Amino acid sequence: MMCFKETALMTFPIFTFNKLPKFWLLLLVATSFLVTTLPHGAKDINDSKVTNIGAIIDVHSRTGKEEKTAMEIAVQKFNKRSPNHNLSLYFQDSRSSPLQAARAAEKLIEDNKVQVIIGMERWDEAALVADIGSQAKVPVLSFSAPAITPPLASSRWPFLIRMAHSDSNQIRCIAAVIQSYNWRRVVTVYEDYAYGGDAGMLALLSKSLQDVGSEIEYNLVLPPFSFVSDPKDVVREELTKLLSEKIQSRVFIVLQSSLPMMIHLFREAKKMGFVGNDMVWILTDTVTNFLDIVNTSVIHSMEGALGIKNYYYDNTSSYQTFLTQFRQKFISEYPEEGYYEPGFYALRAHDSIAIITQAMNRLSRNTSSPKVFLDSILTTKFVGLSGEINVKAGELLHSPMLRIVKVVGRRYKELDFWIPEFGFSNQPVVAKGGAGNSTEAIRLKGPVIWPGDLQRNPKGWLMPNDTKRMIIGVPGRTSFEKFVKVSTNAAGKEEYDGFCIELFYKVLKVLTYDLPYKFVPYNGSYNDLVDHVYNKTYDAIVGDVTILASRAEKVEFTQPYAESGLSMIVPAKSQESAWMFMKPFTKEMWLVTGAVLIYTMFIVWFLEHHTNPEFNGPWKNQIGTALWFTFSSLYFAHREKIYSNLTRVVLVVWLFVVLILNSSYTASLTSMLTVRRLQPNVTDIEWLKRNSLKVGCDGDSFVRNYLQTVLGFKQENIKNVSSEYSYEGEFESAIISAAFLELPYEKVFIGHHCKRYSATTPTYRFGGLGFVFQKGSPIAADVSKAILKLSEDGELKTLEEKWFAQSRQCLSNATDNDKTESLSLQSFWGIYIITGATSTICFLLFLFHLLKNYHKQEVEDRGNATPSDKSVWEKTVTLARYIYHGETVTPGESPIPNPSPDIHEWNSSNLELSNPEDTHENLLSSSPAEIEVVKIPDSDTQKSSNVV
Repeated sequence: MMCFKETALMTFPIFTFNKLPKFWLLLLVATSFLVTTLPHGAKDINDSKVTNIGAIIDVHSRTGKEEKTAMEIAVQKFNKRSPNHNLSLYFQDSRSSPLQAARAAEKLIEDNKVQVIIGMERWDEAALVADIGSQAKVPVLSFSAPAITPPLASSRWPFLIRMAHSDSNQIRCIAAVIQSYNWRRVVTVYEDYAYGGDAGMLALLSKSLQDVGSEIEYNLVLPPFSFVSDPKDVVREELTKLLSEKIQSRVFIVLQSSLPMMIHLFREAKKMGFVGNDMVWILTDTVTNFLDIVNTSVIHSMEGALGIKNYYYDNTSSYQTFLTQFRQKFISEYPEEGYYEPGFYALRAHDSIAIITQAMNRLSRNTSSPKVFLDSILTTKFVGLSGEINVKAGELLHSPMLRIVKVVGRRYKELDFWIPEFGFSNQPVVAKGGAGNSTEAIRLKGPVIWPGDLQRNPKGWLMPNDTKRMIIGVPGRTSFEKFVKVSTNAAGKEEYDGFCIELFYKVLKVLTYDLPYKFVPYNGSYNDLVDHVYNKTYDAIVGDVTILASRAEKVEFTQPYAESGLSMIVPAKSQESAWMFMKPFTKEMWLVTGAVLIYTMFIVWFLEHHTNPEFNGPWKNQIGTALWFTFSSLYFAHREKIYSNLTRVVLVVWLFVVLILNSSYTASLTSMLTVRRLQPNVTDIEWLKRNSLKVGCDGDSFVRNYLQTVLGFKQENIKNVSSEYSYEGEFESAIISAAFLELPYEKVFIGHHCKRYSATTPTYRFGGLGFVFQKGSPIAADVSKAILKLSEDGELKTLEEKWFAQSRQCLSNATDNDKTESLSLQSFWGIYIITGATSTICFLLFLFHLLKNYHKQEVEDRGNATPSDKSVWEKTVTLARYIYHGETVTPGESPIPNPSPDIHEWNSSNLELSNPEDTHENLLSSSPAEIEVVKIPDSDTQKSSNVV
């Protein structure tokens, strides 16, 4: 119950006994009654215990009124149920001032002898009160918590219990919303309280945004509402700074604000166009809670805003009972408010009284130690109206569940839940194991209706419109006009043309929204042009801008539409040579061809020299005939007759190989002789530097600085060349010995001067060519997607062929890569294997039949002649002579012709029809040294039948 004590001076009249004898009689009776009953009454009073509770709130604010009502309901509920223990509640007004809250705490402790203090909606207030409570050993239950918990907080404030969660979970939720819509930059808005209190929340937000790839572009700070006389003008002035400082982000995060300041903020923002299409407002719970109490005009100015609210179960019986009591009491005490539903602050205030009552119930009647009372509070655990209450080390243990709400019409609607361990969910309870499904938990699941019936997600960026077009810078002086060309027509109006301009036009057709723009030519270096986007003079650049790491730190590049690298252009000289006839084949090809040729020659000789007289005779004649036959077959000019069918098989395959080689050689050599071949006269950058030769480059590009700082060229040896048409003159006058161009420009230059110049393969690679936008611009991502789509559809390739087509002379020009022009073994190893395998098989077949006949003859010789012991060497020599001559020849004997015709069955019919006398004549015509006669003993003469 609430205790109010009043005292006043009272006067008593004087009565005489004679006049009023009955008076004394009545007085005597009353005195007797009091004497009889007073001891018992005093005993009952002494048995009743009272606990004084101090509350420090802003009693004039809506939040303070709700908290006061909720705490009174909780106290009344406890006092009705506990006849011997009552609670006395003393309120003090903090006036939203930390110093006033500190004075209120001292007054409650000294004057009202409170045993516990609750309240303090702001952390700067709670910190001072906690210091006072720790010194007086009075527990303090704070309705606020720091954004970042200070180190050793429990040691610094041992008697402090924080009934609120830190802002870390709420900030993580906001960062998750930012990531869900891919907003890259945000503007923070907060009311700067008189004693600060926002630094921790800003630090948390900055860190969380960095984790999701975003950043804070601007901090819009509003002064304390109590310090300004005209808040309307102050808000308008701060919002105007967004325009004067060219802040492009239109994602506003309201971290903290009082209700009056919030009303002025949204009303002025609505008037100035900061609320509407492509504008996003995100509210923290301290601001979102005001949505329940503001009127419809304020809600209308906040339409489309996303809010974060603490979630609590409103379908329990305890909540419904509290809701009924709250409405009745709040209507009776504050009928002017107009909205009588309790907010989350009221539920938390009610639970703070519940913590105290449950802690007291666990204490014995004689226990009054503050430390014991504090320990009892810290061990309290129950489920209250605001959620689970479990305190440890001075703070709540469980993580809060947050609701994402959307301001629509006159009220707001729930979109989603956000759970710290899971992410976004359409249910307040996530099934076990659901936290692992992070893919579905990174985006809002509830449908969002954006202001203006926007059919797409808002860009969160200052999008161009017809009244304020996007200013696009275009390089005014380019070395290669095929990329960008700025000219002036007869009417004095600039005209823009080139590959980059036409590509931009095609990108605009792919985008799903209009993008009003205005081209502005810039006659300066590319680095200066990029800096103009960085300082927000231009919104974008459409041109041939190279993507570099130093530039990417300042601006946002799109997907590259062309590759980039540094190439060296040098004059070329003809590759005429006396050994040009060797170029059609590689060295390996020539060696293998020669080896196959010799192998084929050997096989042909071996198969023919037994029976073909043209392959007989002395060794010199046989080798010469074999060589002549084989080489003449290369030109199909051989005239020697072939007797063996096996030889014919070998030659059929070999002549097929010769046909392919001749055709390939002729075609390759013809190409080399008819197409002029060029090779660079300078191939080494170090050679240029050692000889201090001058090189040329585009002075407006980054190449000049790259040559000087990275490649090490001296500044005086680098000459600026302003136009692609000037390079040829610089080379002819020998002013420069080489030119360094980026790969896209090198292709254009060589495409028209391929007969006189050549380019080296780029060895220094860059990020490519792309369009430029301001850092964090969502348009850059949309343009990148459009470029990828054009590339996948083939339109980008068609555009390149249109603008960068080579001249007719260069279209027919062959490549200058020697290795690719010379025919290698890789193209012919198949036919070489075929001819080699065919020759080997025929050789083995012939050898097999030769050995078979030899064996047969040996058997016949053993049957007709006297056995003789021969050494292994003699047998080997005999076999070798048989293979070479095709007949058996032994020392001391004449060659014995083979009586068996088996060995000749592989020969042609011409040989089979020849006279036996021919063989005898050939034998007689042989050299005497080739015929050996063996003297046979007389005893064996009669047994011999085969001696010539």
